[in-house]
Amino acid sequence: MDDILLDVQDLTHCFRLGRNRTLRVLDGVSFQLRRGEIFGLVGESGSGKSTAAKCIMNILRPTAGKIRYLGVNTCDPGQFRSHRKLLQTSRQIIFQDSTSSLNPRMTVAEIIAEPMAIHRILPSRGSLRAEAAFQLKCVGMDPGCLDKRPPELSGGQRQRTAIARALSMSPELLVADEPIASLDVSIQAQIINLFKHLQAEHGFTFLFIAHDLSVVRYLCDRVGVLFRGRLVEMGPAKEVFSHPLHPYTQALLSAVPIPDPRRERARQLLDLDEVPFDREGTLAEAFPGHFVLRKEGTA
Repeated sequence: MDDILLDVQDLTHCFRLGRNRTLRVLDGVSFQLRRGEIFGLVGESGSGKSTAAKCIMNILRPTAGKIRYLGVNTCDPGQFRSHRKLLQTSRQIIFQDSTSSLNPRMTVAEIIAEPMAIHRILPSRGSLRAEAAFQLKCVGMDPGCLDKRPPELSGGQRQRTAIARALSMSPELLVADEPIASLDVSIQAQIINLFKHLQAEHGFTFLFIAHDLSVVRYLCDRVGVLFRGRLVEMGPAKEVFSHPLHPYTQALLSAVPIPDPRRERARQLLDLDEVPFDREGTLAEAFPGHFVLRKEGTA
């Protein structure tokens, strides 16, 4: 289909722990990203979210499965080499830890302009510095920060710099791996609203990885729920949050705080250690566009 930008099929990844031991982190994960949508990938720590992002961006090589981006199988070394510039420029990633993802010896101007310099992309605003100043202004920072280095910036400013660097390439696909996890609550709200504004303005497809379900509900069009490397539920965000079908999704949502003291005291919190979660089966469509993991033969 023409509106499918990214197609992930049966993605599996194992980490080798020793000569005869492996750890299966992703197990047959399949989902698609449509052009211009915001897709949220949620789950507890260790569920495989970051590994999925790194496989999609070719930071890790999947053990099995296919990842098609713009019709290119990025898991095939031959196809990747043939489309290297396209894949490296039209896909960008924002990492969770902005401190380690920015070179402390480079200025903000150099950090933002570096991808354009590497790929020899002519800036539309005359110079790399002018382009960096424009991108910095787009993410709500003062151009006076251009000559500062990451240690001189606050956590929110560092993350905005990382966002500006990613957007300088005008990506079709932006992957954000828990980009607000290390920020305080007030800065988180600013960054989320910035993402929403930039996505509406530029129209890029956005894979947003997080464990903060309230943020995902506010930001995302569709959501997929990962549990120990398996995708157990997927569908429109409003539908999944209003009518969760898988017990694991129900347990996750029960842990979301309610900003009403009376309702908060009265709500029932499901214990993740006590509720039985089934990882076996295949995703089946329970309602239009709403899929849940079910064993064969179950309704």
